[in-house]
Amino acid sequence: MPATSNAETLMSVENLCVTYGRGPSAMQAVRGVTFHLGRERLGIVGESGSGKSTIGRALLKLLPTAKITSGRLDFMGTDIIGASERRMLDIRGARISMILQDPKFSLNPVQRIGDQIAEAYAVHHRGARGQAREKALEMLEAVQIRDPERVYKLYPHEISGGMGQRVMIAMMLVPEPDVIIADEPTSALDVTVRMKVLGILDDLVRSRGLGLIMISHDLNLVRSFCDRVLIMYAGQVLEALPASELANARHPYTRGLIAAQPHIGGDRRPLQVLRRDESWKRPLAELNA
Repeated sequence: MPATSNAETLMSVENLCVTYGRGPSAMQAVRGVTFHLGRERLGIVGESGSGKSTIGRALLKLLPTAKITSGRLDFMGTDIIGASERRMLDIRGARISMILQDPKFSLNPVQRIGDQIAEAYAVHHRGARGQAREKALEMLEAVQIRDPERVYKLYPHEISGGMGQRVMIAMMLVPEPDVIIADEPTSALDVTVRMKVLGILDDLVRSRGLGLIMISHDLNLVRSFCDRVLIMYAGQVLEALPASELANARHPYTRGLIAAQPHIGGDRRPLQVLRRDESWKRPLAELNA
């Protein structure tokens, strides 16, 4: 597996497994996932149902009905698997934040925008409630929202999808975490707004020196936005490589995904169809063994 692009490792994940159910009916949604995250942008890409979002939630222990096991799941010296729920409450939001896919399902519809961001700051900075409003306005300005004072007083139904996603980014970044998990944060946006939101997220990640895990099904997005990419299929990481080398992927599944994408200016022949076989369930290291 390629090394992280930064010498400092924020998170180490080794042999992560997530299982639902027990006995003969048990289903392993994630199997043997291993990766390390530095102060970089790591993409996790794959089809729907491949286990991408499950990994993101497992890192925060947000899967109460699942059994999470790992040879190692370390976040800056903290053993996540062995951490108590009280300890996880200190980590979630303050140290590791998660940006979800659609803001209309994540924002409280009966609470003003600014109050929700201020609350996210106050919960993790005890005794700083007087600064919460000021920090919320600063973050609204940081995500390039015009007239933060006006938007602060609005309710979620009064803003657009693009603005809602910026508010979600502001809410997740205001506690000043070390790691951001972004679960398809731009899939509900049109192309123009998507690029603006990604640009904002990129600027904030670079300026604050954060580690970012970008979960997506969009190969072109992770190719242009991320530093490294993990390719997932059926709960496993099949291949890990630098995003700039995605076109040179060696696993047949990754090559199949790339070939199935339409290209502007390409020929008009029908796109290739993914032909699944047993070899696709084996990581690249096993295929080369």
